Amino acid sequence: MTRNIRRATVAAAVAALGLAAAGVADAATTSTTFKMLRSTAAVGAGCLSGAGATVKINSLGPVEVMTVKAHGLPANTNFDLFVIQAPDAPFGFSWYQGDLESGTDGTASGHFVGRFSRETFTVAPGSTVAPSVHPGDATSNPATAPVHQYHLGLWFNSPADAAKAGCPSAVTPFNGDHTAGVQALSTRQFPVTAGPLARINP
Repeated sequence: MTRNIRRATVAAAVAALGLAAAGVADAATTSTTFKMLRSTAAVGAGCLSGAGATVKINSLGPVEVMTVKAHGLPANTNFDLFVIQAPDAPFGFSWYQGDLESGTDGTASGHFVGRFSRETFTVAPGSTVAPSVHPGDATSNPATAPVHQYHLGLWFNSPADAAKAGCPSAVTPFNGDHTAGVQALSTRQFPVTAGPLARINP
């Protein structure tokens, strides 16, 4: 009788371990949806009222597919999307992801394929030369340990377009030739070190 009880106890323990392992496997997250809000700059200036975006990310394993659908933007205007370290200035490491262009109704959408997950990071094991293409470009990089980037930011491609929309007319480096306007949307509702891209754990 005692042996049977022991065997039953061992079997129950093994089953519990199996369920725990299944729980670990289930912890993998391969899709998420979240919002982008008016940036701190836009809120401070009282511009882009009603603007925002919905972002969906689906992991395919080796890569993720990210869809951004924005609304409430100025019509027929170009914007630049970045994956960024922090949602507000000074933003930290920032990766130019692509462009969005609004239509006559102020909506814009884009589909991007890349690494948009907890594995998104920048690393520079050492400093080396870098191409200088535009004024202000660095000619070498700073060495850095891996730095994760889990936030998104959307910038006006043109300071003139930002000013036309009632936003500040400052020039920022957030476009292809580093002559962008201010940030329009961001994921500032999330903590700086816990941006929404970190939700994806393929």
